[in-house]
Amino acid sequence: MNFLSHYYFDRHSNNCYHILGTVLPDLLKNADKNIILHPEKLQHTDSNINSIIAGWNKHLAVDRYFHSSDFFTVHSHELKKKLLPAIEGSPVKPFFLGHIALELIIDNLLLTTGKIQVDDFYAHLSGCKTAVINEFLSFSGLKDSTVFFKFYEDFKRSQYLHTYAETHQIAYALKRICMRIWQNPFTPQHEAQMNEVLGNYRTLLFPDFMSIFEEIDNKLIDI
Repeated sequence: MNFLSHYYFDRHSNNCYHILGTVLPDLLKNADKNIILHPEKLQHTDSNINSIIAGWNKHLAVDRYFHSSDFFTVHSHELKKKLLPAIEGSPVKPFFLGHIALELIIDNLLLTTGKIQVDDFYAHLSGCKTAVINEFLSFSGLKDSTVFFKFYEDFKRSQYLHTYAETHQIAYALKRICMRIWQNPFTPQHEAQMNEVLGNYRTLLFPDFMSIFEEIDNKLIDI
């Protein structure tokens, strides 16, 4: 799941460090795909750092349940099939596109139906102290956090997750993600055709998209 879908499960929490932990695996991956940390079983003397670890573990559980769900299997496959004609000639792998497109559509639906407020999400991140985050990263084995913090400060400053509320921007968000792997993933024509496919699929998902959150919520009760 993407940032805002992870945030949904803890949207009522007042612990900014826990919220940060729920999205930190993806933040690190986006900052530098070579950063690999495994703090899952660590315990620290600082409760704030333990809150980050708890959030991290929540992230892993949510992703595990989401990617093993029928919802993910069915809809990512359908999106892949529908997007194939729209990206003809693109170097982007269709499965990757179907996977990411589904996550972005879900984030868009959470925002446009008022299930979450993106400003609240950013406020949580702003409430976390850099020294605590740095201690967590060091404690988890990251020797140099410079690259991460450069990305993280840009992420907070740009607040680009606001654009996920604009359905016509989903293809642009997809392009941004794909550009981390492929230099020129889509032409303007690709984007226009993708927007049409994604808009139609958003309409299809709208009546029942909360079912996946309810399913995962029920599974999280047992952990």
